[in-house]
Amino acid sequence: MKVGKQILDAIVQKIHNEGYKFIAISILITFFLLLFSKILGFIGILITIWVYFFFRDPDRFSIDDQSYLVSPADGIISQITETNGPKELSLENKKFTRVSIFMSVFNCHVNRSPAEAEIEDIFYIPGKFFNATLDKASEENERNLIKFKSKSGDEIVVVQIAGLIARRIVCECNKNETIKQGERIGMIRFGSRVDIYFNSYKCLVKENQTTVAGETLIAKK
Repeated sequence: MKVGKQILDAIVQKIHNEGYKFIAISILITFFLLLFSKILGFIGILITIWVYFFFRDPDRFSIDDQSYLVSPADGIISQITETNGPKELSLENKKFTRVSIFMSVFNCHVNRSPAEAEIEDIFYIPGKFFNATLDKASEENERNLIKFKSKSGDEIVVVQIAGLIARRIVCECNKNETIKQGERIGMIRFGSRVDIYFNSYKCLVKENQTTVAGETLIAKK
């Protein structure tokens, strides 16, 4: 019974609110395609299943330890570099470690807070839609910057970056709000990237490593 429940839970996923309209549209298109062609209808069914799983929003369980930062996104670490902070948040004169996480169209796209912290600032920037794996995506793509201040006063920045296919960044947190480690802060639709900046922690991950939002340990004090 336990194995059966685990299989069922893996198939029947909780869905993010952003997904319902896309699932409804996919089902409607699939219905009309079936009226004309079984092959096209079958393709529509596959696309509907993909849309359903794209917008999955599973529960995650963070370490709840302020000595660590957890991953803000599911995906693959595409780059780790030392760089200045984002100028839009007046951090261009401070050095940070930046960990970039690429989310493919098969990853869960719900983003999470790396630490229990107060949200000091949120800054949205319209921009281009280069491939999110490119380094210039951090500077030129549409993006949303979220600046956190931890209980110990550390500055942490999470940047949601739209990718080649992504056309909407969803931010679900507010300035001056205190948020828990691993709590949902938003999502990006259809392939994208998330950068996390920190300067008071030791990096625990490496490039090409797979991450799980809210659970993978990114850095430690």
